[in-house]
Amino acid sequence: MYHSLYIIGAEAGGGKSLVSLGIMETLTASIPRIGFFRPIIRHDASADPLTALIRERYQLKSSPESMYGVTQEQAAYRIAHHQHDELLEIIVEKFNGLRQSHDIVVCVGTDYSDEAAPFGLDFNVELANNLACRLLPVVKGRAGTPTAMAESVLLLEEYLEARHADVAAMFVNRVATDAVDSVRKALSSAKFPCYVFPERSRLAKPTVGEIARTYRFETFTGDEASLNNTVEDFKVAAMPVDEFLRHVDKDGTLVITPGSRSDIVLASLVLHAAKDTPSIAGLLLTGGDRPAESVLKIINGLSVSRVPIVLSPLDTFVTAMKVTEVKSRILPGDEGKIALVLGTFESAVDMADLSKRLARSPGQRKTPLMFQYELIQRAKSQRKHIVLPESDDERILRAAEIISLRDVAELTLLGNEEQVRQKQRQLGLQLRGVHIVDPEQSSWLTQFAETYYQLRKHKGITPEIAADTVHDPSYFGTLMVHHGYADGMVSGAAHTTQHTIRPAFEIIKTRPGTTLVSSVFFMCLEDRVLVYGDCAVNPDPTAEQLAHIAIDSSDTARRFGIEPLTALLSYSTGESGKGSDVERVREAARIARALRPDLKIEGPLQYDAAADPVVARAKMPTSEVAGRATVFIFPDLNTGNNTYKAVQRSAHASAIGPILQGLNKPVNDLSRGCEVPDVVNTVVITAIQAQD
Repeated sequence: MYHSLYIIGAEAGGGKSLVSLGIMETLTASIPRIGFFRPIIRHDASADPLTALIRERYQLKSSPESMYGVTQEQAAYRIAHHQHDELLEIIVEKFNGLRQSHDIVVCVGTDYSDEAAPFGLDFNVELANNLACRLLPVVKGRAGTPTAMAESVLLLEEYLEARHADVAAMFVNRVATDAVDSVRKALSSAKFPCYVFPERSRLAKPTVGEIARTYRFETFTGDEASLNNTVEDFKVAAMPVDEFLRHVDKDGTLVITPGSRSDIVLASLVLHAAKDTPSIAGLLLTGGDRPAESVLKIINGLSVSRVPIVLSPLDTFVTAMKVTEVKSRILPGDEGKIALVLGTFESAVDMADLSKRLARSPGQRKTPLMFQYELIQRAKSQRKHIVLPESDDERILRAAEIISLRDVAELTLLGNEEQVRQKQRQLGLQLRGVHIVDPEQSSWLTQFAETYYQLRKHKGITPEIAADTVHDPSYFGTLMVHHGYADGMVSGAAHTTQHTIRPAFEIIKTRPGTTLVSSVFFMCLEDRVLVYGDCAVNPDPTAEQLAHIAIDSSDTARRFGIEPLTALLSYSTGESGKGSDVERVREAARIARALRPDLKIEGPLQYDAAADPVVARAKMPTSEVAGRATVFIFPDLNTGNNTYKAVQRSAHASAIGPILQGLNKPVNDLSRGCEVPDVVNTVVITAIQAQD
């Protein structure tokens, strides 16, 4: 059993959500069964924003009812009737009920609203002690000198010591950026680790969706991504169009106007679509009026349907007043804010030290979230430069925002910079520190053309053909990797596998001592991660090629923290089967074991004998691999590709890949049906490959 954790805010607006996300992300890397609990919530768990966020992001299986103690109304009744001890008993009982089925529980204390006034700092510290939790206090950075801020933190430290609180670490949030280093220095005498976070203005600003959800305004147009547009400013448009346009001077403006003002609606959308003009966050139409049909036709013709339009039944003045009262929250679908939170947490916290203080891993079980967390931490430990050729694809831009906000890798997007920036503004994205290179205008074109000509002239490539070829983004990106201008490339979201990997075969070529390029998928199941190969490159490998695929896939598994127990699959297990196909697999296993006796490789095995311990005991009881396999090598591309897709769909598994192995430098392919998390994962894996 491990100490559970209690995140407590010392005052309102301190940033418990930021710390909660950071702690959950940290623990997910090493602890499979994590619970989440709030002692007091306003209404119910489904309506509590933080509980909903944590439950969805970390795929917690607990029922909403088990994730909180009591509502504010129930707690207030107990306090009013002098039943303080009874209130604590109810909360402790529910907490322990959740604790019994989890390795650790993260508890987040009460909010500091007017209704929750009786349940402030004293109550939360008392409750943490009664729950036997280690305390993680969050302090809001105050205006004033760094010394004054540090003194308030040290006073809190003394108070917690006097209350016998078991403090694991303290967090100081929302400190002015230019004061962060001074505050850290002033806190060097603290008895506990003190981590200092800079102010992030984006986290304090609501999105269009938050405003709509807060007041249950109707969403007229806009998908989840556009509703996550951050509202940097808002303008009430009750003036003539030309005067209104002069007032919209920054990206992210929410335009509030009566729905009958067709001129303002159209002007706002044209402003958003035009070049070199501010991009609006959305339109909030008041008075309950919808845009006229003639206006809707123009909206559709402008191709700006991604601009969210929200309808308010209230008049313009009341609507504007309500907008000013909305408090920013982090919602489950807001990947930009989540990435900014995690990037802020991870850049300020000594993750290794904090992990040791919080908990140790109870075993070898590896969930997908644990696997992905480990990958991101490895990529961040030695940042590499990855080039993404498909900047015109929205999924690539959204993934680039997440990667840049989490500071995972240095990125270069290929494309026309003006067009990329325009799309970035329309999507409301932040591409902090992301480079944009235009293959049509680059000073590298001459160098790349000469390189490609020299590499391929024996295949009949002329200087003229080479000069034309290197304008292609896939070739241009591959040549960037070849020349060391980038460490790796990820492409394929909008192109075929051949379009992505052919330039790599022609330019980067295979590693010394490697006979072929192959691929693997990381199959992220509910409680483990498996490696499948080869499911993307080699259609009908020979026995020798299968042996090398098995060896390379085993090494890839080990490189990414998976103990390789490698099964070469066939329609027969052991010595029972006959036929050319099973003999090829049997010979491949023999070659692989001879080349790498350090690896545990078995074959031929049927899939059930490789994966199921019960079947393995009946068919191959003495095998170290049967029933425990983590690496599955398929006999041909037809079998491998169909199997991985069947498992992906039927088991609701996440398939990361294909990851190419055997190249001199990493280039990886995306599926054209990929989603944003797939792009992020592939970039992270490519960065780790580049570290080697």
